[in-house]
Amino acid sequence: MNFPDDTDGDVLRSLDESGFDFSKPTTIDFNIDFVSWPPHPDAISKLKEFAGAVEIYEPDEEYSGYVLFNIHQILSYELVIDTQENVTTLMAEYGGVCESWGVFS
Repeated sequence: MNFPDDTDGDVLRSLDESGFDFSKPTTIDFNIDFVSWPPHPDAISKLKEFAGAVEIYEPDEEYSGYVLFNIHQILSYELVIDTQENVTTLMAEYGGVCESWGVFS
């Protein structure tokens, strides 16, 4: 498979090399980081409208706080990019950005 030469493409290439099955739906986790913590309650409400369930991870010694949501679809570069862009746009007024994602296979 061919993926663009960027960070997301690198992750997808690594998954492909490890034998990931791109033909089956999988659960994809997306993280939203916020400039200030905690996120505004309206941001959480909008995320729930967009994604359904969300998980809020409070800051600790290792990580700044973040909000996680997941979708269950066939993994593709376009899906990753579109989701990150849509969520970042949705969260922009609250200082939120979606730049990280992952799958656990």
